[in-house]
Amino acid sequence: MMRLRCILLAGAAWILAVPAGLLAETQGPDVLVKRTVEEVLAIVRADKEIQAGNVETIARLMDQKVAPHFDFARMTRLAVGRSWREATPGQREAIAREFRTLLVRTYSAAFTSYKDLTVEYRPLKTSPEEQEATVSTVIHLPGGNQPITVDYDMEQTPAGWKVYDVRIDGASLIINYRNMFAEEIQRGGIGGLLKSLIEKNSGALATNRKG
Repeated sequence: MMRLRCILLAGAAWILAVPAGLLAETQGPDVLVKRTVEEVLAIVRADKEIQAGNVETIARLMDQKVAPHFDFARMTRLAVGRSWREATPGQREAIAREFRTLLVRTYSAAFTSYKDLTVEYRPLKTSPEEQEATVSTVIHLPGGNQPITVDYDMEQTPAGWKVYDVRIDGASLIINYRNMFAEEIQRGGIGGLLKSLIEKNSGALATNRKG
């Protein structure tokens, strides 16, 4: 159970983002989450390559259908914290790119282990005119394991609703990465953080290709 929570925090629960094509429709964030979850889970359950554990196929699904609809600029800025002001525009762009890659690959590598989950959607507690909302769900795992609560902090942008933080049993994705990033920045500054992210992504890519 602890491993699953770590995986969800590392990967930001990608199956619950908004795929291309849905943002043009006028829907509340809760409706988008529910519709998207069921659509993406259906793809995962029907795709033979994903069922066989093909990490590249899983990563491609996440990258094409899901990742573009997270607010990576805001997520990265929040995760880096006050040190964000020290980064050059080029460093900011590179860190956001590597952060996105890290999240996609981390979650993709472990995704098939938990494909038999089901999701419960809780009523949305916000008014239609608000620009931010939290969509709450409960993930039910097979085998009688304890359910996991997953809350999605979302914002209304010109491109539609986007996720900027995920909380697993109350633990924030952003705070989790902020703590890790702070250690890297303390050791090597912004440049050290960027180097660490690049190395992690390179190592994950090599491992996935070997597998």
